[in-house]
Amino acid sequence: MHSYGTAKSGVGISTMSVLRPDLIMRCSVPIIMAGIIAIYGLVVLVIISGTHTVFSMPLTQGFIGLGVGLSMGHSGLSAGFAIGIVGDAGVRGTAQQLRLFISMILILIFAEVLGSSLTGLIVALIMHTKAGELVGLVSAERCLHRPSVALTLGVSPVAMNSTTILGCLSST
Repeated sequence: MHSYGTAKSGVGISTMSVLRPDLIMRCSVPIIMAGIIAIYGLVVLVIISGTHTVFSMPLTQGFIGLGVGLSMGHSGLSAGFAIGIVGDAGVRGTAQQLRLFISMILILIFAEVLGSSLTGLIVALIMHTKAGELVGLVSAERCLHRPSVALTLGVSPVAMNSTTILGCLSST
């Protein structure tokens, strides 16, 4: 996620520091912004793990937790790529022309905060808050006559009974 942004921007800073060693600290902004993406991911992790234990989580909330993690993970991945590419090119350009620094910062802000990473965090938080409302939507009575659910659970549709379904889909 943020590793690509850190690595790519770090290569740009290393290259830039040969020409302009006085700009090393000023041009470390892309690395800091790549680290913020990891903090967003940790916030989502704490929210997901603080709600339920693994053994007491209903199936619907488990899938919503998967969706929350995928939402934040994919948005963080895209933000990491954007920060890495913009950070590398921006840092190298700043070494040659100091006026490019402000443009690099603005593009980094749009890439991380407004573009993808913060949007993924907001979507993840909305999905997680709606997870409690969806627990009653999957019930054993609805799944008894659906062979696709049985195959998803790894049970033969013929051998499936209410005990099997209640064991897998219980919300307690």
